[in-house]
Amino acid sequence: MTSAEPAATPPAPPVSLTALLARRDLGLRLLTGPEDVSIHWVHTSEMADPYPYLLGGELLMTAGVQLADPAHYVERVVEAGAAALAFGVTPVYDTVPAELVEACARHGLPLVEVPPRTPFTAVARALWRLMAEARLYELRRVTEAQQSLAAAAARPAPVPAVLGALASRLGGRAVLFAADGTPSVAAGREVPAEATRALRDLAGVLGPRPGGPASAGGDGGGLRLAAYALGGGDGLTLGVATERRGPGDHTIAGVAVVLLSLLTAPHRGADATARDGALVRLLLGAAPAEIAGTLGPGPWTVVHARGGDGTPFAAAGLAAALGTALMDTGGTGAGTGAGGRGGAAPGTPRQEGTTPGAAGPGGTAGSAALGAVRLLLPAPASVTAQSGWTLGVSAPVEAGELAAADAQAARALRRAEATGADLVRHRPGGLAALVDPDEATAHARALLAPLSEPLAETLRVWLSLHGGWDRTAAAMDIHRNTVRQRITRCAALLDRDLDDPDVRMELWFALSSR
Repeated sequence: MTSAEPAATPPAPPVSLTALLARRDLGLRLLTGPEDVSIHWVHTSEMADPYPYLLGGELLMTAGVQLADPAHYVERVVEAGAAALAFGVTPVYDTVPAELVEACARHGLPLVEVPPRTPFTAVARALWRLMAEARLYELRRVTEAQQSLAAAAARPAPVPAVLGALASRLGGRAVLFAADGTPSVAAGREVPAEATRALRDLAGVLGPRPGGPASAGGDGGGLRLAAYALGGGDGLTLGVATERRGPGDHTIAGVAVVLLSLLTAPHRGADATARDGALVRLLLGAAPAEIAGTLGPGPWTVVHARGGDGTPFAAAGLAAALGTALMDTGGTGAGTGAGGRGGAAPGTPRQEGTTPGAAGPGGTAGSAALGAVRLLLPAPASVTAQSGWTLGVSAPVEAGELAAADAQAARALRRAEATGADLVRHRPGGLAALVDPDEATAHARALLAPLSEPLAETLRVWLSLHGGWDRTAAAMDIHRNTVRQRITRCAALLDRDLDDPDVRMELWFALSSR
């Protein structure tokens, strides 16, 4: 039984050796050992002793250039925790040495023969592609699970519904434990009594102690176990038992924890329950006017936030700090209207040829790729800067104007990211309030039509920073020469003098009205 470290979904799930062997174009052949091992990455080494350079979980590839003692070599590879060994025949060996095959068989280390026609780089590339496919599948699975859990939270009996959706998505059992360790609600398939006892004991590790661990993990009854403390201070704990643990399971469980914490919070009146249900319907696509009566007349403030520590509980912590339980962690990105179906607003641009927040199989996606957390606060609530977060705050609005407030918060967040501020509030009024929004949008669309999105976004950030080349480059994470090239291109396409204050004012108005 060990404490589980909260972690975001990894850049790419491991790939089974079976999947790599199934690639006929590679011509790989398993000589000995199991084929159902998981490979986390690939490494090529011709060192006589690769142990110091291995992290564990690799597919180690070698042509045996310095293979002097196969038995000792395999011992060191196994000691380092490598998942499998791939041996390339030619140019050093015409066949895989028999001593190497025997040593791998003795230690249970999978040994794969790489034919002469297959370069090691082709094996590595195939592994990265399989990881990318697995990552895409995992992201889709997490997204679908989040939608399922949100829909369950809006049902008449939300707590059992959320537990049932969680158990179904993880393929196991989900139990809500009271502070004394008594199971209060359970869903999913039955598990052995040993696993039930171990799960209850694991939940007891958390308990209601202030400052105690928020989650813990372990094994019992042949199953993988995890427990999560719910918010609210009443000692409730979520326990999950599954046959296996996928890379996205912790994230899915984190969403369930947030919903269950909201649904089981103490002193929840009928008005609060109805309000939460209204928010869920809003996030699922209901028009603001349909839920205005239940949500309350307002005024309300919408906050868009980006940042946190990458754990599933970061957004919940932010919501608690701002004094609200109404939030959307769906990762749709800033710019989708509350309850609307608008597209995600553009994030901070990067150097041409790269994707914002993207990461290779060995990297970690930045928080920008995850989209903004959206929160709904009663307007009198004070929104202050929060450590590790960048915030955009709307003007106070009535419930029927939440879509407009959502757009305001999205624009404020983009300004905050462009200027490096921790918090930016929407500035109502001004000259923009004197122009009809539809006319302003039409004018902006016509004026900015020659510009591509990267050019328009660079121009917007450059203008917001008063034409500062270095500050614009730093804000957009691109080279200052790229900024100069883009601004020069903008001036040429627009046929405008960007040194003219009137021109700058008109362009800023257009960029703000898009």
